[in-house]
Amino acid sequence: MDKQEIFPDGTVIDKWFYDINIPELSDLGKQYVLTDNNVLDDGKIHTKEIQNLIDRAYENGGGVIVVPKGTYLTGALFFKQGVNLYIEDGGVLKGSDDIYDYPIMQTRMEGETCPYFSALINADNVDGFKMCGKGTIDGNGLKSWRSFWLRREWNPNCTNKDEQRPRLVYISNSSNVTIADLHLQNSHYWTTHIYKCHHVKYINCNIFSPAKPIKAPSTDAVDIDVCTDVLVKNCYLEVNDDSVVLKGGKGPWADKLSENGSNERILIEDCTYGFCHGCLTCGSESVHNKNIILRRINIKEGKNLLWLKMRPDTPQHYEYISVEDIKGKIDSFININPWTQFYDLKDREDVPLSYADNVVMKNCECECNTFFDVKTDESQYILSDFAFENLQIKAKVNGFDENAIRNVKIKNVKVTL
Repeated sequence: MDKQEIFPDGTVIDKWFYDINIPELSDLGKQYVLTDNNVLDDGKIHTKEIQNLIDRAYENGGGVIVVPKGTYLTGALFFKQGVNLYIEDGGVLKGSDDIYDYPIMQTRMEGETCPYFSALINADNVDGFKMCGKGTIDGNGLKSWRSFWLRREWNPNCTNKDEQRPRLVYISNSSNVTIADLHLQNSHYWTTHIYKCHHVKYINCNIFSPAKPIKAPSTDAVDIDVCTDVLVKNCYLEVNDDSVVLKGGKGPWADKLSENGSNERILIEDCTYGFCHGCLTCGSESVHNKNIILRRINIKEGKNLLWLKMRPDTPQHYEYISVEDIKGKIDSFININPWTQFYDLKDREDVPLSYADNVVMKNCECECNTFFDVKTDESQYILSDFAFENLQIKAKVNGFDENAIRNVKIKNVKVTL
C-alpha cells in the first residue's frame, strides 16, 4: 500500500491484513485422504474413523485431512496442532443430524462459559490452523430447525439453547487461523464461532443458511467473541440471523470476568450480503468493541446495516466504529435500541450505564425503510460523537433526531422520502 490506512482511532492497519494468499493443498503437509483410510461416501457416520485419522496425523507431526469428491457423514471432530482440513471441489463433509453425535464439553455459548454441545468442527489452542478448499461443510440442520420452531410454538419463551443443536465451526484460544474458499452452510446453530483468538482470516467464503421455507434459527455467519485482529474479506454472507456479530460476554458483572473481554481491530471488507438480520451487529452478548471497520459492502437484502444492541443488564462500550462505502437495500440504516431478550440483572440493584461513541457512517448509497432508528435512554446508555457523511439515502421514514446523540456531525447527507 502506498498510503498507510488506519483504524478509526488512528492505529495503523497492520500489513497482516493485506496478505490474502490462500495456501495450496501442497502447502499443508502430509495428506491423509479420507477414501484412502476406509472413510467412504456410503451414507454411514464415520466420526470415529475421521477422528482417528486426525489423531494419527497429529502423532506423526501434522498434515492435512483431505475430503475428496463425494459426501462423507460425521459427528463432532476435534482438530489438533499442526493438522489442517482441505475439502476438494465437489467434496462435502456433512454433519450428523443426531445431537448424540456431538458430545457435551465445557465451551463458550451466548456470552457464557458453560457445558454445551461441541461443534461439528472444533479446534482449541492451535496455531496456524487452516481450513481451505473449494468444497463444502454442510451442517445438515433441517431436522433441528423444524424441531426448534415446533418447540417455540409449544413454549414461546424457549431459548436458543433449549433446542439441543451444535454449531458448525468453533475455534478457541487459537492464532493465525485461515478459513478460505469454503462453502459453510446449513448449520444447526451459529455457523462459525471464534473465541479468544487472534489473527484470524475468512477469505472467499460462502456462508449460507435459509430464511425460507424453513427458517434456520440463530445461524449467525461469523461470531467474533473476545478476539483481536480479524479479517473477513471477499465473502458471501446470507443467513437467517446476523452476518458478522461481535460477542464478548453478558450479565451485570460481565466486565469483571476474565472469560469475557474486548473485540479489537476487526476489518470486514469487499463482501456481498444476501438476507441477514444484521450486517454488523454489536451484541447481544457484548462488553467492549473497538476499532471496527465495515467497508465496500453490497447488500441484496437485510434488516439492519449497523445494529448496536444495548443490553440494560450488561455494561457495554462500543467505540471507534466505521461503516463506509455501502450500497444496497436495508430495512434500517442504523438501529440503536435497548435489547431486553432474557434480561436479568441478577443481584445487581442498579442498571449499568453503557456507551457508544466515535461512530462514523459515510459514503453510502442505500434504500431503506427507516434511516435513523435510534431510541434515546440516557438512564441506560449514552451516545456521543457520531458522524454521518456523504450519504445518499432513499427511505420511507427518515426518523433523524439530532438530540438522540451528543455531538453529532452531519455533512452532505441527503435523505429522500
